[in-house]
Amino acid sequence: MRRWEISGKITAERTPDGQRRYDLSALLPDKFSIDSPTRRTVAYARVASPDQSADLERHKQVLELYCAKQGWTFSVVADLGSGMNYHKKGLKQMLRDLIAGDIGRLVIAHKDRLLRFGAELVFAICEAKQVEVVIRP
Repeated sequence: MRRWEISGKITAERTPDGQRRYDLSALLPDKFSIDSPTRRTVAYARVASPDQSADLERHKQVLELYCAKQGWTFSVVADLGSGMNYHKKGLKQMLRDLIAGDIGRLVIAHKDRLLRFGAELVFAICEAKQVEVVIRP
């Protein structure tokens, strides 16, 4: 890495104590760029119970309209189940895709539509994987 820095291929930022820090998105843009064609936008919708299935359809439509207005190519993941746990097929698959680096943007209507408790953990994973989180205004 130092040789690449000396030759001008990459640049490093220095910490106050002189350590080098490299920007991974500059070194591996296909893996860390939000706009990478291999990373997709996912809109996530969830309601708690079957009697709210009409609300689920409405949430999906709102997210679809929002993503389309932004000009994003996207897919919608919808779950029917409690926000108190992680026992939802769509959520589990979305988490696997987040960790694998396949998602570049996550769109939700409200923070509690993701999970009642633990949304911060998902947001921390998104931050670590450089996934943009959009909470629809």
